[in-house]
Amino acid sequence: MAYDQSAMNELHWLIDMVQTIEVGLVVLDRNYDIQLWNGFMENHSGVSPNSIKGSNLFEQFDYLPATWLKQKMESVFLLKNRAFISWEQRPYVFQFGNYRPITGRADFMYQNVTLLPLSSLTGEITHISMIIYDVTDVAINKLQLKAANERLEHLSQTDGLTQLHNRRHWQICMQREFDRHARYGEPTTLVMFDIDHFKRINDTYGHIAGDKVIQHVSHILKQSLRETDCAGRYGGEEFSVVLANTDAKSALNFADRLREKIAASEMLYESAKISVTVSIGICDIEEELENSGKWLANADHALYEAKQAGRNCCRIFEG
Repeated sequence: MAYDQSAMNELHWLIDMVQTIEVGLVVLDRNYDIQLWNGFMENHSGVSPNSIKGSNLFEQFDYLPATWLKQKMESVFLLKNRAFISWEQRPYVFQFGNYRPITGRADFMYQNVTLLPLSSLTGEITHISMIIYDVTDVAINKLQLKAANERLEHLSQTDGLTQLHNRRHWQICMQREFDRHARYGEPTTLVMFDIDHFKRINDTYGHIAGDKVIQHVSHILKQSLRETDCAGRYGGEEFSVVLANTDAKSALNFADRLREKIAASEMLYESAKISVTVSIGICDIEEELENSGKWLANADHALYEAKQAGRNCCRIFEG
């Protein structure tokens, strides 16, 4: 009798632990009918164990990703191995709200889920258990850290005034395209340009106006780019663009359209209307170019020739 009482006590403790533990516990049979639904699941779903016992999981919660989740569960039944679902793979399985004040910015509970095979006395896998962990705090902290790191990386690559690539990151892009050409031989062209008589703008209207002009030209440049193009502020009033899969002739078309857009535009600063022009140098990659530094020097030389030719024009480098 004492043994029976001890066993009953242990069973009571076990049931009490299952119902009060701060993780979700669900037991499903081979048809995905719910056999166990603990207090955690009741608290977050609003569905009591008595009302849900014997119900089909996927009929009860029709938002569940049935095809994907059943495939996971079938592997547990067949292979007799546990399976894991990380919040990074899928933020949640059950659509439970997030009620934690610290992580209040999350609308839902981030979850890790473990699927465990449960065997009968004969060793046959007849049921599986779902263990649902609330990992909202961990997930939010990691996502915030990731966002902060991405922001820092963006800032480290971006020119603050123009929001184009800064010189250092643009040079990395240029080197990458130079190396790609070396491997695959695809045409790639470098475009360098600067704002004509920029010192005169600073002297006449002041440096704030000069900065506004640089931003104005940057805005027109960004509107003219393709997704594959890499543009940067090379320094001061000088800009640089790498045009992937573009030969010198096509780059000249791009450069002329850009030059005409800039020349035709006006920028209003206080009561003054300011118009500017740009001079542009163009250089595609020739087979004899030994490094990207020479490529850049040739484009810069073509820019110098455009200035010598009277400005507001484009020149292609000719060795």
